[in-house]
Amino acid sequence: MSARLNEYGQPVGHPLPDWTARPAPARVCLEGRFCRVEPLDADRHADDLYAAFALAADGRDWTYMTAGPFDGPADYRAYVTTTQADDPLPYAVVDLRTGKAVGTLSLMRQDPSNGVVEVGSVSFSPLLKRTPVSTEAQFLLMSYVFDELGYRRYEWKCDSLNAPSREAALRLGFTFEGVFRQAVVYKGRSRDTAWYSVVDSEWPHVGKALREWLSPDNFDGEGRQKRSLSVVRVSDEEPGR
Repeated sequence: MSARLNEYGQPVGHPLPDWTARPAPARVCLEGRFCRVEPLDADRHADDLYAAFALAADGRDWTYMTAGPFDGPADYRAYVTTTQADDPLPYAVVDLRTGKAVGTLSLMRQDPSNGVVEVGSVSFSPLLKRTPVSTEAQFLLMSYVFDELGYRRYEWKCDSLNAPSREAALRLGFTFEGVFRQAVVYKGRSRDTAWYSVVDSEWPHVGKALREWLSPDNFDGEGRQKRSLSVVRVSDEEPGR
């Protein structure tokens, strides 16, 4: 593809003459087949969340988070109370089978003028990890950002040493962009930050794969997946599909 040149012969980016600022993310409820993503509220969710997180054998799930682990329910509730802001805007993931909150995630570093937002502060309890609920929660928030708000870029950032987070980003369809060295200091440590993104031109393909994976047809009677998300994505890329 040839570069676009301005009147001075310099290469420039693709023009967006009709672009306008997008709405900021709101305190919406997003309901799927497995879960509901709703605004985080200490009174409604803190006790269920603490109980779900307490099922973990140790505190390793908090190693790469800016907060935690917590000493008890009151300590966690106090933390949740301090996080109820507009940016980061936190959401609880509620399992529709039990009606209980089992994890959290946030829309943060919001940039409506440029149509950019990051999903972060992802805290998934043992009740949520490696389940269709966790994938659907991510899909619901991605779909909200791209399909309803009309954003151009959806980011995922994590400690470059956080292998599970990096694997999750790739599984969901994010593209690795690089590492920002010594980007953050947290918990008395230096952090190199790995950057990932999905952009609006990629979302139709990424979203289609997620919808196909989440389809009832992809699960057997025991709730086990028939095809992995990576297999679904590859099959969608085959000629003739």
